[in-house]
Amino acid sequence: MENFTFKNDTKIIFGKGTENSAGKEILKYGKKILLHYGGGSIKKSGLYDKVMKSLKESSITVFELGGVKPNPAVSLIRQGIGICRENKIDFILAVGGGSVIDSSKAISMGVNYSGDVWDFFEGKAKLESSLPVGVILTIPAAGSESSVVTVITNEDGLIKRGFHSSMLLPKFAILNPELTFTLPVFQIACGAADILAHTFERYFTQTKNVDLTDRLCEGLMKTVIENSKIAVKDLGNYDAMAELMWASTIAHNGILGTGRVEDWASHKLGHELSALYGITHGASISVMFPAWMKYVYKYNIDRFAQFAARVFNIDYGFGDEQWLALRGITELENYFKELGLPTTLTELKVPFDKLELMAEKAVVKGPIGNFVKINKEDAFKIYELAK
Repeated sequence: MENFTFKNDTKIIFGKGTENSAGKEILKYGKKILLHYGGGSIKKSGLYDKVMKSLKESSITVFELGGVKPNPAVSLIRQGIGICRENKIDFILAVGGGSVIDSSKAISMGVNYSGDVWDFFEGKAKLESSLPVGVILTIPAAGSESSVVTVITNEDGLIKRGFHSSMLLPKFAILNPELTFTLPVFQIACGAADILAHTFERYFTQTKNVDLTDRLCEGLMKTVIENSKIAVKDLGNYDAMAELMWASTIAHNGILGTGRVEDWASHKLGHELSALYGITHGASISVMFPAWMKYVYKYNIDRFAQFAARVFNIDYGFGDEQWLALRGITELENYFKELGLPTTLTELKVPFDKLELMAEKAVVKGPIGNFVKINKEDAFKIYELAK
């Protein structure tokens, strides 16, 4: 096990009706906020009215910025920064899923910075202060509600980049599984893939003697697999969605990565699909992770065999470790297919003439990943495997 420091002070407020407490929570940080959200779904569902009622009851002044789309754009973030500066905003409330939360975090980074917010994502600036952010989560997926990460897209060059800082941890995250009941099946499936991917990036490690976090990862994976199958068939199942919503937070709040070296190559490969073609993140992951697994499993067959045995209950007695490792990857693909997710670039209708370009962009800052270092040639071969 590696040395580690773990701190996560995001306050989790979980359960039915918890969105009604937003106003009281925000008052601890200020009385003038930016309400940030996506399209019209929060208004159609009635959530917008509930949130506004809670804010009004706490005498909070609200400025709004909607329009967040998947793979949140830096142009809208710059607009949000302008609103915050002009109106001396105290706090940002993100109402939505990972894209809205990431957009809110990026806005919070740029308000007190004299340069352009994209500088942080290019490694040209160090974050020294940020506005506090709170979350009302509507999609269990990205885990951004309790993470130190934000990932955004620059439309100029179609570049998707992430930034990490403990300053980006939301002050609170309101998690009411009832708010997910209107989600389309495809979004629930993509969310499950995203949760699993955050766990995979920590689970597939070369670090030895990490049995506790191995077991935590495996338990979370089994929980997500079982409950996502229920959720996509029964959209109003509170218990299944509660499991997924809490799993989303735990998968990405840092606890599963303690004491182990994480990977993150598959995410970077998937980001190029999202940046170039607007592919939903969960769908990019359901394609890229099995391809990455097929490319790297021989570098630690024991770990992949363990994954197959512990997560998919495949008996060691049926074959050797290589057979077991490959069977686990096949079972993962079958699970994604059962949820209606793609497992190939062909299904995503991604043209193959851009694979080399994607490989080049994925490693523009050097080799990616830690389980195995992936260079441009490796990245290209993984994209080839995903065809």
